[in-house]
Amino acid sequence: MRKIFDSSKQALLITIAMFIICGLIYPFAVTALAQGVFHQQANGSLLEMDGQAVGSKLIGQNFTAPEYFWGRVSSVNYNVYTKEDMLPDDNGEVNYSGVSSGTFNYAPTNPELKKRIEVDIEKFLLANPSVQRQDIPSDLMTASGSGLDPHISVKAAQIQVDRIAQASGLSKEEINKIIEANIEKRTLGVFGEDKVNFLMANLEIRGEMDKAKD
Repeated sequence: MRKIFDSSKQALLITIAMFIICGLIYPFAVTALAQGVFHQQANGSLLEMDGQAVGSKLIGQNFTAPEYFWGRVSSVNYNVYTKEDMLPDDNGEVNYSGVSSGTFNYAPTNPELKKRIEVDIEKFLLANPSVQRQDIPSDLMTASGSGLDPHISVKAAQIQVDRIAQASGLSKEEINKIIEANIEKRTLGVFGEDKVNFLMANLEIRGEMDKAKD
């Protein structure tokens, strides 16, 4: 009995010790380190305007107003939905699949993909009459792997300058400066391509437009 008692006591003490170390000390230490060293990242890399959080610089949003940069196509509508998303189609089915990330992963030969791209191209050309069809960057017509990408290519931003300048009242020079200020260089100077965080750029456009009103 003595041995059983000693073994049980030892097991209980180890359990309590591990609970304190792994369940209390470690989480609090990691949280304190994150808040102290990586405060913005630990809290979602939030972007604020007028003291209110308006998004995260890691997640894109759906902009349709002509005075803002338009982002990449999102098959998940950047994790939000509208009343139109919940309306049934001709077959009585609702295509919206709920809050998620990812894409439909259509093959290049899928007729639904071709149809969607054609509609988006026509919409873009209508809003950007100075742009030729063959000059539209491919990233503006394709979704990212997550469907939540907050970046577009530098060319995709530059090709929208004429429309934004006309709609916002800002000069092309001002908009190009905003693009330059929000370019994120290649990772380690080698991986990927230079890109523009269009959400952050749009916040700057909004700020400049508000200044102009004042």
